[in-house]
Amino acid sequence: MKDNIKNSPAKKKSLFLMAGFVLVSVLAIVLIAPPMLEFFKKPEQVRAWVEEKGMVGRVAYVGMVAVQVVIALIPGEPLEIAAGYVFGTLEGTILCLLGTTIGSIIVFLFVKTWGMKAIEPFFSKEQIEKIPILNNPQKLELLTFILFFIPGTPKDILTWAAGLTPIQFHHWMLITIVARFPSIITSTIGGDALGTKEYEFAIIVFLATLAISLVGVLIYKKIENKTAKNTAHTHK
Repeated sequence: MKDNIKNSPAKKKSLFLMAGFVLVSVLAIVLIAPPMLEFFKKPEQVRAWVEEKGMVGRVAYVGMVAVQVVIALIPGEPLEIAAGYVFGTLEGTILCLLGTTIGSIIVFLFVKTWGMKAIEPFFSKEQIEKIPILNNPQKLELLTFILFFIPGTPKDILTWAAGLTPIQFHHWMLITIVARFPSIITSTIGGDALGTKEYEFAIIVFLATLAISLVGVLIYKKIENKTAKNTAHTHK
């Protein structure tokens, strides 16, 4: 019976789709990430491209942000800063939120479908075990919101981990949209200031964001270490 289950068409299809997703992700990292980051290092080039493409450029930008969320190794901050520079604070923030929402939906549903197997190709077992939201079911939604709200926390791995929790889809979407807002808007404000050549204000925004992010990293590390200790204690 077990052999029949292992060799069932559904199992083979699942493994095939999983292997395909991993392959596409690796190709995206190798082929898309470097030119994407290089592209956004030259914001004037991005602005000219968007003005030329119009709505198509905006749709493409949303797609780039969504890809960044799915391919967690690509940093999101350069795209958010570029969004502020190219589109301004308001439109840039809306486009970034739309892109992160689409990417988060893809990741959440993918992990819900394939479980831990979906995460293991991208993150080590040690990284997964230390994720705080996987080890605190009593305060799952509150802790998830706090960790996404604080700048500097690893939101990409948290996005992947959320699919392993019992959190409901609509609750997750509300959390990820609302809680991501502060870190996105600070980046777009800074980018907008660069675009309007308000360099002193941009420096203030980036320094303030950096300081808050460093505090966020320290808070996350403290929570992560506590989670790791509790997990190790449980396994004894």
